[in-house]
Amino acid sequence: MKKTDQGLHRGLGERQIRLMALGAAIGVGLFLGSANAIKMAGPGIMLAYIIGGAVIFLIMRALGEMSVHNPVAGSFSRYAKDYIGPLAGYLTGWNYWFLWLVTCIAEITAVGIYMGIWFPDVPRWIWALAALAAMGSVNLLAVKAYGEFEFWFALIKVVTIVLMIVGGFGMIIFGLGNHGVAIGISNLWSHGGFLPHGVQGVLMSFQMVMFAYLGVEMIGLTAGEAANPKKSIPDAINSVFWRILIFYVGALFVILSIYPWNGIGVQGSPFVMTFERLGIKTAAGIINFVVLTAALSSCNGGIFSTGRMLFNLAEQGHAPRAFAETSANGVPRWAVLTSVVALLFGVLLNYLVPEKVFMWVTSVSTFGAIWTWGVILVTQMRFRASLSPTERKALAFKMPFWPYGSWIALAFLALVIGLMAYFPDTRVALMVGPLWLVLLTILYYALRLAPHHNQGVSGVRAR
Repeated sequence: MKKTDQGLHRGLGERQIRLMALGAAIGVGLFLGSANAIKMAGPGIMLAYIIGGAVIFLIMRALGEMSVHNPVAGSFSRYAKDYIGPLAGYLTGWNYWFLWLVTCIAEITAVGIYMGIWFPDVPRWIWALAALAAMGSVNLLAVKAYGEFEFWFALIKVVTIVLMIVGGFGMIIFGLGNHGVAIGISNLWSHGGFLPHGVQGVLMSFQMVMFAYLGVEMIGLTAGEAANPKKSIPDAINSVFWRILIFYVGALFVILSIYPWNGIGVQGSPFVMTFERLGIKTAAGIINFVVLTAALSSCNGGIFSTGRMLFNLAEQGHAPRAFAETSANGVPRWAVLTSVVALLFGVLLNYLVPEKVFMWVTSVSTFGAIWTWGVILVTQMRFRASLSPTERKALAFKMPFWPYGSWIALAFLALVIGLMAYFPDTRVALMVGPLWLVLLTILYYALRLAPHHNQGVSGVRAR
């Protein structure tokens, strides 16, 4: 097969990368999934999001230090190969590919459910297929097309949350939608206190909170195609923590102030309820549209991530060489197409297999998220150790509180794994996840996927 020498294009601008970082941190979970976490921790859920957000910030800074120093498409998989070893790069790359595949299947299936609200007579699989075809096409056009779609998808989510926060503060302070009577914030402590289930409630919610943040590490994957990675990557990463505070904690503060925490989720989405109280009659339709774009955004990002990871694995000699080929517009077409076909099978499986089996597969992705974050932290420590004192001083984007920040973040991830082992519902992830890694390791040695020692940095062509 003819090998292309064109490589990837640096077609992602600062505006797109900044919104992509934000879009990745705000998933469907905030609009629909936050109710379960609130049940566990009550108003104390805000503490869990702040602590989790601080750890994610440290992980992102660790990734940012390496991404600015060496901006390549494979990001943490490539760094794991370079600083830990070929097996670590291989495991991290295939693990992340599978993680996003499962996430994407769930999101595409969700698209069918959301569209069913408007078109109940149309079979859900048609919408799922249409979403996959649309997002697959966007990813095959050019990286600029992907970035542009992601920008607008993220903007829709951001505008909705900002309107909800502003409208919510109007209710809390001025009594908007409540006949002019200010609601105040007494709901934060009136129903069993700020921590109704004590510290244990906050600890129980950590695993759900951390998985809400899955996707922020995607910023590292954009480094290989960023027009100006030395500026856009630090800007995007530095603003992650503040955005998490504003959007997650701000939205939850408003929701938990307006409604008693133990009543949330009983009458539907708090976002819908808030907009309806402000007098917006079509609130349910608006939120359905926003959640639909959030699901499409996640699917769009998932196809981008899986394609770039296969491209990187092929460059390392851990996947078929065809995946390292790029089209004239700089897209790793075979890698993207293979991911789309795999998603097609996934969607089909989702409709055929019982939910229990699918839950097992999803648990691999939750384990995969913690594995990825842990690998980023360990790799960054090895990366630092490989530098001379002069090189360390010259680093353009240093991780703060090093090395203590890395150890604190790793200890926190270990705590989350311990909590997953403690609670029966999440214990399955710690059985299926390691088994998946063992299977990958057996394949690695059985297929003799020896590293390509002559492999250089991935080819990136300036546009």
